[in-house]
Amino acid sequence: MDLDAVRTFVVAADAGQFQDAAAALSITQQAVSKRIAALEKDLEVRLFNRTPRGAHLTIDGQTFLPHARELLRVAARADASVRPGRRALRVDVHSRRIAPAVVLQDFHRAYPRIDLDVVTLDADVHAAIAAVEAGTVDASFHAVPVRARHLPAAIRVARVIDEHHELLVGPRHALANAHAVTPAQLAAHRIWMPGVAPGTEWADYYDELAAAFDLTIDLVGPVFGNEALLAEIADSAHLATLAGERTRYLWPDSYDLRRVPVRDPAPIYPISLIWRDDNRHPGLPALREHLDSRHTRTRLPDPEVWLPTWEDTTVPPRPGVRRGGIT
Repeated sequence: MDLDAVRTFVVAADAGQFQDAAAALSITQQAVSKRIAALEKDLEVRLFNRTPRGAHLTIDGQTFLPHARELLRVAARADASVRPGRRALRVDVHSRRIAPAVVLQDFHRAYPRIDLDVVTLDADVHAAIAAVEAGTVDASFHAVPVRARHLPAAIRVARVIDEHHELLVGPRHALANAHAVTPAQLAAHRIWMPGVAPGTEWADYYDELAAAFDLTIDLVGPVFGNEALLAEIADSAHLATLAGERTRYLWPDSYDLRRVPVRDPAPIYPISLIWRDDNRHPGLPALREHLDSRHTRTRLPDPEVWLPTWEDTTVPPRPGVRRGGIT
């Protein structure tokens, strides 16, 4: 069904005159008549009785009018669901527990008038880049161990979150009462992280972290979910896991789990925002500015940090920054 014809029908029904409908639609009266005639032919009914005093709805026209209005409302909602500036800014955070979701919530508090559609693609960086390139999402948060020259032409990347690590242990663990631990201290302990999929950027990161500090990061075991993982750690004197400092976990008080910062050097998981350079959604510049400003204020606060070798490879290392375990 021709929506322009349906729209013309509704305007003409409200106006009561084809001439007034033409003025409201900025078209000729002849164009109004042709659209109405085409719609009547399509529906195989007469919608108006034409008289010298105006156009009056027939019984069929009166029956069709509320449905025509609904057609236009549905069309408007469909258009708004995908059109930049009318639809919500669609951002992938991979998981609603981790730092990007927390940072995006801060953005929403700062810009409450920008509608957000927070999605979790559960994809690695390559699939996320493909989703951004295809327009499935406006932006995505990921570590990006991909050189800029290997990215699609329209894709842009900027590091926006430096996520510190915390050791998560139960009350009987040897490090449970430590105020902070160093990577060297972790070398004697088993770090259990089931579910880290091989070939993903986070698997590459933990492989490099383990090699740099001689850590034992155990990826073996079925994945029963975060709740089961926390229960196992709470009940063990030997198991520990690594979590981002802004990762949101809830557990019963009886677990008495401890979050211990990892420092000297502090391993940093670098998270970037991925977007298309030609994306014209009006909310995207505000998000980028907010993230850039926030990152400038919080970036690398520790006297010594560790970054993977694939991060900032084109920028000379800062004092106190180690890459891949190399000063």
